Amino acid sequence: MSILSGKKVLLAISAGIAAYKTANLVRLFIKSGAEVKVIMTPASKDFITPLTLSTLSKNPVLSTFYDKEDENELWNNHVELGLWADMMLVAPATANTLSKMANGTCDNLVLASYLSAKCPVYFAPAMDLDMYQHPSTKKSLEMLQSFGNVLIPVTSGELASGLVGEGRMAEPEDIVSFIEKDILSKLPLRGKKVLITAGPTYEAIDPVRFIGNHSTGKMGFEIAKSAANLGAEVILIAGPTSQEVQHSFINRINVTTALEMFEAVQKEYAHVDIAILSAAVVDYKPKNVATQKIKKAANSLEIQLEPTKDILASLGTAKKKQFLVGFALETNNEIENAKDKLQRKNLDMIVLNSLQDKGAGFAKNTNKVTIIDADLNETPFELKSKSDVANDIINHILNKINA
Repeated sequence: MSILSGKKVLLAISAGIAAYKTANLVRLFIKSGAEVKVIMTPASKDFITPLTLSTLSKNPVLSTFYDKEDENELWNNHVELGLWADMMLVAPATANTLSKMANGTCDNLVLASYLSAKCPVYFAPAMDLDMYQHPSTKKSLEMLQSFGNVLIPVTSGELASGLVGEGRMAEPEDIVSFIEKDILSKLPLRGKKVLITAGPTYEAIDPVRFIGNHSTGKMGFEIAKSAANLGAEVILIAGPTSQEVQHSFINRINVTTALEMFEAVQKEYAHVDIAILSAAVVDYKPKNVATQKIKKAANSLEIQLEPTKDILASLGTAKKKQFLVGFALETNNEIENAKDKLQRKNLDMIVLNSLQDKGAGFAKNTNKVTIIDADLNETPFELKSKSDVANDIINHILNKINA
């Protein structure tokens, strides 16, 4: 999955011959899973038609503050466009548009949207050699970068004038690749390895039956996705679950029993920076597993149980540089039991959720948690989607390791 998947891209096109390349640029963004809205300077429509870009982006293309041919004269709100976008790309960025952006001139929808943007802004210049080398253009480039905007460098080659030199807009594939690499380089978990356990474990009674629990793994999988979206290399050790993951930064390891999860965790733990153990590991397993299916009898059946290995406690003992996070699912004395678990198992943080809270617990799409840190500070959260809860957990970890 591309880092651009789910991103909202506002593509602003100004009037240069390189505008013809934006059709392929829109296509590549869409292929990467991004949502694209296109805005154009009025003059840019001489180089590529709004119909082409609208068809490719599956969104209306805007070039004026309102459509004079629309009897309702609906306002194209530049503020809303600026707020909607996760990123803005000005491509091609002509000398004229660069100068206006640098000096705050606001005489079309593209410039008004740029001045309203709250997101990262990338710009890909395109112009002839002499224009690109002119001191005024160099000044515009320097000013825009000083504002925090990101320059996508031009390339050298044959230009529209017939001259050969710098000034060509980067190719669409290179623009998309540049943006992806830039986003990755700035993600807060870039370069970090995160170990996450998720789902239940099953302990066999016989070849047919097992001891398990109602965990679906939803919470752990959402945490894995949240960490990966922030650039982490994620090792996801998952018990039996129907949950699926599609992210190039997540390496999934499937296990069934508590012992298999213990061994997988032990193999990876020494090499990670953060470990988040959200799996609902079975605490007890049958001491003896029947080799054949146990037949139903009139009298009662007794199964002798023995404890499984305590994965979390073993990591707390072995902990060196890792930031270790555990989970506590409680039904009574929730805070006290969670704090006791945090201290006994030498954790840096514990995430408490209670089966008493409506909307929390197994198999639900929502959760309500309280995060407790090593100093026993409590941070309660409202009921949220498990995706939002995962983001809260990861952000809380980031705040702690960056404090």
